[in-house]
Amino acid sequence: MKTILLERCASTNDEIKKYLPLREDLVLCAERQTGGRGTKGRSFSSEEGGVYCSFLTFHESLPAAEAFRIMAHAATAVCRTAKFFGADPEIKWPNDVYVSGRKLSGILIENALSGEKIDHSIVGIGLNVSNDLSSLGGIAINLSEAAGHFLSVGEVRGALFQNFEKESTLEEYLSFVRFLGKTVRVREGEREYEAVALRILRDGRLNISAGEGERILSAAEIDLKL
Repeated sequence: MKTILLERCASTNDEIKKYLPLREDLVLCAERQTGGRGTKGRSFSSEEGGVYCSFLTFHESLPAAEAFRIMAHAATAVCRTAKFFGADPEIKWPNDVYVSGRKLSGILIENALSGEKIDHSIVGIGLNVSNDLSSLGGIAINLSEAAGHFLSVGEVRGALFQNFEKESTLEEYLSFVRFLGKTVRVREGEREYEAVALRILRDGRLNISAGEGERILSAAEIDLKL
């Protein structure tokens, strides 16, 4: 896969869109982002010392109904990478990766449809490696701290590339999900309530059991608090 490495850019997801006319798979990385963003319009701290990259992949026959496979694969690749360096990662549904209750990585995916199929996907991954996260009040962790020794951005980026290019399964994704069967706090808009997380369906939706019975939720509908 062709690789483009920049010193900085506003957002790797936005920058890689310039290469869409080439119709080829590639990955674009930046040493830092000035406008890094996560899901639901949130900002993502992107100072030097982290891996910030976007993977552009064109699909031949991937049904739109199977879009969750892209998200699950990206989260699995991050978990594999963290585990390789000695950390114990877990996935906070649907795709944030945590270590010891602190956020290690965020993923932002943009899919483009052609009829009922996905034409191409842009998978943006931000992975903390050795960056200073002290200003975030302890909610995030970098891989160097999680591993117990300093890691360079280059070696972590290389491992992430290798893991992203390997195939993955939903079962492997689920092996990094630790909250199933447990009580979680669900927030839907202004409403918050407790529920038991039962299972993650193959389309990525979450099956929960609350006071009124079982429900199926999508990531876009809720903010899940473990």
